[in-house]
Amino acid sequence: MEDIENIELAYLSLDDYQELKAAMIESYSSMPDSYWREHQIETLLKQFPEGQVVIKINNQIAGCALSIIVDYNKLDDAHTYKDITGDYTFNTHNKNGDVIYGVEVFVKPEFRGLRLGRRLYDYRKELCERLNLRGLAFGGRIPNYHKFSSELSPKEYIDKVKRKEIHDPVLNFQISNDFHPTRVLKNYLEGDSNSEDYAVLLEWDNIYYEKKEIKAATTKKIVRLGLIQWQMRPYNDLDELMQQAEYFVDAVSGYRSDFALFPEFFNAPLMAKDNNLAEPDAIRNLAKHTAEIVQRFSKLAISYNINIITGSMPEIAEDGHLYNVGYLCRRDGTTERYEKLHVTPDEAKVWGMEGGYKLEAFDTDCGKIGILICYDSEFPELSRLLADQGMDILFVPFLTDTQNGYSRVRHCAQARAIENECYVAIAGSVGNLPKVHNMDIQFAQSMVFTPCDFAFPANGIKAEATPNTEMILIADVDIDLLRNLNQFGSVKNLRDRRKDIFELRKK
Repeated sequence: MEDIENIELAYLSLDDYQELKAAMIESYSSMPDSYWREHQIETLLKQFPEGQVVIKINNQIAGCALSIIVDYNKLDDAHTYKDITGDYTFNTHNKNGDVIYGVEVFVKPEFRGLRLGRRLYDYRKELCERLNLRGLAFGGRIPNYHKFSSELSPKEYIDKVKRKEIHDPVLNFQISNDFHPTRVLKNYLEGDSNSEDYAVLLEWDNIYYEKKEIKAATTKKIVRLGLIQWQMRPYNDLDELMQQAEYFVDAVSGYRSDFALFPEFFNAPLMAKDNNLAEPDAIRNLAKHTAEIVQRFSKLAISYNINIITGSMPEIAEDGHLYNVGYLCRRDGTTERYEKLHVTPDEAKVWGMEGGYKLEAFDTDCGKIGILICYDSEFPELSRLLADQGMDILFVPFLTDTQNGYSRVRHCAQARAIENECYVAIAGSVGNLPKVHNMDIQFAQSMVFTPCDFAFPANGIKAEATPNTEMILIADVDIDLLRNLNQFGSVKNLRDRRKDIFELRKK
């Protein structure tokens, strides 16, 4: 896990078979003969290629999900695994069916704990929504049931698992991923002695499903933002700080957010132990934690399947200069660095901090984004350059100590949304740090801004947090609305620029 360089969700290929076979044998050590033969995988790929996916870590198969489509109304309530797969031929697949039935999900033992199973289920849910199907279903094993079978019926066992009185690793995982048990299946999987040959039929309902004869499905690019309004409080060490950070990542990830945004200098509480030092020395000591924080955030991004914007932290360059920087930690394991270009007079005077030079939009699995740290949002040229690179969402991590400073960031950020026909998300810190010089008090209200046109809120505010309160803010933004605005908006700020009399370019 320490050497993860890349995580990729990919369609399964027949060329992957030998590696897939070895992975299945390793994953089902208690049932060594339980692996799919090559001709069976070939059948699945021909019938339903989109339903067969693998997760690869460093180009090595780490997990797999296999699926078919069935007509759910024709499904026997007491079906077995052999029934649902057509005696393992998959002739039960029906391209005109209405439910995706999960045939297989596994994660290799060495990669468990990274929430890869959740990522595979999320893919199935998204595929279900994209294909406009009613939902998902599968027979879930209950591998701990054999320990209680002499005293509990399968129904009683399931009820106790749901009430957290008994821990079942498989069933607990399914329930935590929004699947609900509907019935007990007897003699479901032959040879599954740990489950006493029982299984639980688990279902997930697609709330966006529309009957095909009534209305065709419409696919939109909806991106969910998770903003963290961070409470400044004392922490004993880096571990305690990152435990709190993981708590918030877990919270916004639980709502299936695509991004988690932290504020500027969220790690400032760690300077308390250096309060006896001069401010420039204290901030440079804080910078010593930056590399490890980035590494930990990258692991959280992978584990919770979410893109994390780390706010900002001090960083000392090879030439000894001090900069204010942050990192985009993508959920595929890659990272990008961004810099604060305009440091405030206070940052320069008190800490000896310098402005950076790097400005670019970043590609993500949710489109292009830009990130400007606090004061940078008050310089319209920067966001316009990012918009010219195709930015759809601008993230602004900030730190302000007074309402005056906050108002500058807020109103400038809202202007950026209108000027550049994009969404702007800002997140700041609240509370106080009386034992940290130059970081005494905080004022913040995290928000998500939109352009001001008919498809958006009239006041240009999509969502807003309660001022000066520790909380998260979740908001969905529709990228297709930006495309429509660019073509058919009441005004077209990007297209109507007078490029015949002025130009903007980066040196």
